[in-house]
Amino acid sequence: MDDIFGFRRKTKKQRKREQLKENIRKGKAAEDIAVMHASLQALSRGRIAHIERTGRGSDYQVRETDMLWGKPKRTYHMEVKSSHRAPLSKLQKKTKKKRRTKVVRVEPFIY
Repeated sequence: MDDIFGFRRKTKKQRKREQLKENIRKGKAAEDIAVMHASLQALSRGRIAHIERTGRGSDYQVRETDMLWGKPKRTYHMEVKSSHRAPLSKLQKKTKKKRRTKVVRVEPFIY
């Protein structure tokens, strides 16, 4: 079926697939911004941030060490959300209670 301009309408499955691809791109952009922000924030305190991707329950583990002596100063988990209204999953809520978790909400301008 064509619309008034001669273009074909997208099926519900196609629209859903495109929305999913857009959400993935937006989430990746938000993670990149959050990692860069955590690194710069640690540098401003005179520390080096070692950021590792975790498996389940949170996105990253951030370990800050002293720049001069290399002593560990602070460790926390970072969960990145690409919207101010994106909810935490059940597993993320559960791990947030057990560990020191910082939820970072980023609205990427370009993704």
